[in-house]
Amino acid sequence: MLETASRSVTVRNAHGLHARPSHAVVSLATRFEARITLRRGERQADARSILAVMTLGAAHGDEVEITAQGVDAAAAVEELAELFEQGFQEIGK
Repeated sequence: MLETASRSVTVRNAHGLHARPSHAVVSLATRFEARITLRRGERQADARSILAVMTLGAAHGDEVEITAQGVDAAAAVEELAELFEQGFQEIGK
């Protein structure tokens, strides 16, 4: 049975989802079997595509919805949410 999980997070790092944080999202997303998408407003991105994640245009303070569907969906959402909450370890840079 496919599991579905979702969670809203806030972009906390100063420069938003630029190349380095987008790469971190993709690197983490590829470790899971679940299909993971990110949504900001009307835009949606496959979390396994760095170009798609970057073109979300998510800036500091924006809300992003993480949704995953698959056998490890809850774990995928939890780990990605933690990555966002840590500000990709570049808060204030």
